[in-house]
Amino acid sequence: MPLLRRRPLLRAAAVGGGAYMYGKHRERLQEEGQEQAYAAGQQSMMAAPAAAPAPSSGITSDDTARLAELGRLHEQGVLTDEEFAQQKAVILRRL
Repeated sequence: MPLLRRRPLLRAAAVGGGAYMYGKHRERLQEEGQEQAYAAGQQSMMAAPAAAPAPSSGITSDDTARLAELGRLHEQGVLTDEEFAQQKAVILRRL
């Protein structure tokens, strides 16, 4: 007598249904994790402005002196255009 599989459609439905439910469970866990991370980020953003340092008052006299010196060196040909731009950017980034 040949060996017959019994109820293959039922077995496929059970396996597929289990996989579907597991996928939904994982999705729900990921959403909860993202919500918790978002809430933690919001809390840290609320606390950050109070602890933030005071904004800089702008360009200082030392910065202007350094820029003037770089300008003179550039005019004399000691610094190339690229070197001048790089050094200027370094000074202005600190603002």
